[in-house]
Amino acid sequence: MEKWSGIVSTESYSVQTVVIGSGVVGLAIGCELARSGREVLVLEAGSRFGEGISSRNSEVIHAGIYYPDNSLKAALCVRGRQLLYDYCISRNVEHRKCGKWIIATDPAQVDRLAGIQQQAGRNGVHLQWVDRNAVSLQIPGVNASAGLWSSETGIVDSHGLMLSLLGELQDEGGQLVLNSPVIQAETVTSGHILTVGGEPGVVLRAREVVNAAGLGAPALAGRWSGLPDFARPEQWLARGVYFSYSGNHPFTNLIYPLPEPGGLGVHLTLDLAGQARFGPDVEWITEEDYTVDSGRADAFADSIGNWWPGLDRSRLIPAYAGIRPKLAGPGGGFFDFRIDGPAQHRLAGLVNLFGIESPGLTSCLALAEQVRLVLDAA
Repeated sequence: MEKWSGIVSTESYSVQTVVIGSGVVGLAIGCELARSGREVLVLEAGSRFGEGISSRNSEVIHAGIYYPDNSLKAALCVRGRQLLYDYCISRNVEHRKCGKWIIATDPAQVDRLAGIQQQAGRNGVHLQWVDRNAVSLQIPGVNASAGLWSSETGIVDSHGLMLSLLGELQDEGGQLVLNSPVIQAETVTSGHILTVGGEPGVVLRAREVVNAAGLGAPALAGRWSGLPDFARPEQWLARGVYFSYSGNHPFTNLIYPLPEPGGLGVHLTLDLAGQARFGPDVEWITEEDYTVDSGRADAFADSIGNWWPGLDRSRLIPAYAGIRPKLAGPGGGFFDFRIDGPAQHRLAGLVNLFGIESPGLTSCLALAEQVRLVLDAA
């Protein structure tokens, strides 16, 4: 691969493998492919890596509880969780296996809790059933008719993880190039031609391309000459906002109510310093917008108060918003990760990733493995 420190001319460059997007999934894929001996270039439209949806989540390492049998989300979350814990330990990425509670707030919800336990078991995840009295001893002040304890759930410093992945990518000879949006793409007999914006722009020719552009992945697929129409999915956007909780609180574990349509409900997560935050909720939007409406605090307080009566609503502070890239709209039900390779769209050397929402962070290393396997098989 030609040494390239940025977009410097309108000349054409050739590279073996291009990964589009430098979120946690794109960086993990770049590492995996560079580790396999490929010449890898990671392109990022923005001025910094990981500033899209990778920087706007709960930073939770999920156990793999809710996802349907034989789904990619179930398999890659369970596989990715162990890979991620091992990676964090070996690379000194800050994390903590703090565990989480899933609670039913009234007796009518207990059957749903039992269903979650059964689904988790089918996914290979053990959840401990805890009755009302035991829950009240473990998490005093929480209103719960019963609970499930997940010992494998944790939290991670997502920025530290991405820094580590970037360092490894570079150690393996790969490069990250910022301010490099892919404006147009075309597949030809000899590979793929990418028109990359910047000052003044460049044309890249690559044998392999991975579209890991997150929210922008479907739009890029829409501009991809040669990609069949059936391989261009529609996307919906679900914004979720977070509120931090100022001052002290009594919690050392994550606490989740039962899932709601579009998400896992307004839950309590912790950062590595012990700061509590609540969210995300679900709000369907039509364009990318990370505004946090402070007026949503009342709805948050009402929801949280169902299971934590001791909440002081005056201590809820607007924090940030994230957006989930959905492949189904409101009421559309479950959709799986899409890893579209040549078997799906019939274009050699191209992999499109669509709908990589939660548990994308947990699954990033397992997703990277899958992408490599798809390219190796081509």
